[in-house]
Amino acid sequence: MRAAIVDRPGEIRVGEVPDPKPGERQVVVKVGACGICGTDLHIADGHFPPTPYPIVPGHEFAGEIVELGADVPGEWKVGDRVAVDPSIYCGYCTPCRSGHGNLCANWNATGDTVNGAFAEYVAVPADTCHQMPDSLTWEQGALVEPVSCAVHGVRRIGVEAGERFLVVGAGTMGLIMQQLLQRAGAQVTMVDRNAARLPRATDLGATAVAEDVSALDGERYDAAVDCTGAAPAIESAFDALRRGGRLLVFGVAPAEARVALSPFRIYNDEITIVGSMAVLNSYGTALDLVANGYIDTEALITDTLPLEQYPEALAKMRSGSGLKIQVLPGGGRA
Repeated sequence: MRAAIVDRPGEIRVGEVPDPKPGERQVVVKVGACGICGTDLHIADGHFPPTPYPIVPGHEFAGEIVELGADVPGEWKVGDRVAVDPSIYCGYCTPCRSGHGNLCANWNATGDTVNGAFAEYVAVPADTCHQMPDSLTWEQGALVEPVSCAVHGVRRIGVEAGERFLVVGAGTMGLIMQQLLQRAGAQVTMVDRNAARLPRATDLGATAVAEDVSALDGERYDAAVDCTGAAPAIESAFDALRRGGRLLVFGVAPAEARVALSPFRIYNDEITIVGSMAVLNSYGTALDLVANGYIDTEALITDTLPLEQYPEALAKMRSGSGLKIQVLPGGGRA
């Protein structure tokens, strides 16, 4: 089959790899659509430490089951349309046993540590599949994974109706986060240095937008969410909090990145700082949100390209010229 392959950091190609075979309790999915994420850039650059090379990336995807492995639960059959949670937990380490599988000591994920869905076919554990309604396209199904990450993030930071939130980064994740926070009753101010992204945030209901936190005239917020992973953005979000405020570090930063935050403010102002790692018991909720139209998917998907153009799609993502860029190994829109 054809697949995108990262042979080693900085070396990316589209070529032939063996067709996947389903292991025990696995299914093979014919990929309809797979989205490019910031993590895919880190994988391409060698900045995501769990990743082995070579690897077929791709962890935001949906498609059709075409083959069943041994002992797959009877609820699944060939032809089922599924959106797939990429998370693969061991189930027996201390975090898993305490309900924190996303912190699994033996954590794996389709497309991050094992071959993923920038390919015609991918083998995945059957228990990571979620039945997708016929009303959703493959492209919409591939958006469920990033929505599930944002659902987990919102649960981590918490929201009360009427709270004022600052979201830094108006890319796909920032705009999903904005929609979820507003649905929970928050007022959202959006900041992004790419001014071309701000009108979309306004259209989605942001109460204010700006190209830099410094342009907000010293406004203070109940909570802030960084969706960039950039140290200066995290620092500016922290600085914009009121006393007793909360900061969610949601964007993926390079492992070696460091930030400078005032420990006195954290102490004296009782600032709460939390992180949010991937998906945790949030995928089904995210699928329901997308299926019921609570996330404006049309506002998020700006580019769809064939598998053969994966390197170009990755470059477009890196340039910041689009929002959600998806690869369609199966042609899309089924």
